[in-house]
Amino acid sequence: MKTAGAVQALRAWRQRQDFAPGPLGWLVNPFYFARRGLRAELAAFLPHLRGEVLDVGCGSKPYAEMVSAARYVGLEIDQPATRARGFADAFYDGTSFPFADGSFDGVLCSQVLEHVFAPEAFVAELRRVLRPGGSLVLAVPFAWDEHEQPRDFARYSSFGLRALLERGGFEIVAQRKSMADLRALTQLASGWLYKATRTSSRSINWLAQLALIAPVNCAGLVLGLLPSHADFYLDNVVLARRRDASP
Repeated sequence: MKTAGAVQALRAWRQRQDFAPGPLGWLVNPFYFARRGLRAELAAFLPHLRGEVLDVGCGSKPYAEMVSAARYVGLEIDQPATRARGFADAFYDGTSFPFADGSFDGVLCSQVLEHVFAPEAFVAELRRVLRPGGSLVLAVPFAWDEHEQPRDFARYSSFGLRALLERGGFEIVAQRKSMADLRALTQLASGWLYKATRTSSRSINWLAQLALIAPVNCAGLVLGLLPSHADFYLDNVVLARRRDASP
C-alpha cells in the first residue's frame, strides 16, 4: 500500500511539472524553462482578471487556479480532440466566439495567437466579448520551433504584438518578456532534443529525458545567472485594456 501511494504521489508530482514546474522540474520536463518562465510572467498579470473571465484556447485550464474569477469559462476550437479532453466549457468555429458582445470582464489568451491565420479578426473577437474597460492577458511565443503543424502561422516581436493590439482597440498597460537570457537558448536546445529523440516507447523517452535533456536543462540553470538581454527571449506576455472612445 505504501508503495502504491508513493507511485501515485510521484505521478501526481510529474503531472504538476508539465505546466507548474517546481525547482526539480528540470529533471522531467523538456519544456521546463518555457513553462516556468511563462507561468512567472502570467502571475504578474492574472490578478487583473476578475469577475467573469474567458480563457480562449484553454487547453487543460492550467492557469485557472491563478485567476480569482466569479465565473471562469474555457473556450476551445470545435474539434473532436478538444471535445474529448473534457476541459472546455464552450466551443467556437475558428471565426467567431459563441458569446454576446461584452460578456466578460477579463480574457486570457495564452499561446494561441500564433495559430491564428487572421489575427486582426481574432483580436476583434477578443475585444468584442470584453466589457468596456475589460482586461486582456495575452501570451505568445517569440523564439520557438514550429509546433501543432500545420496550424502554426506566426511569431510576434514585442513591437508587432503592441501594434496589432493597439490597432485592434486595446491599450497596452504592461508588457513582459519571459526568459530573456541564456536560458532561452538551452530551452531551444532541449526542445530540439525532445523532438529528435521522441519515440513510441515511454521507457526510451524517459531515458532520453534523463540522459540528454535534463543535463541541458541543468546547464540552463547555471547560464541563467549570467546577464540578461531583452532582445532575445521566449515569450511575449501583455496586459491590455479594452479601449473605448470617449462619450
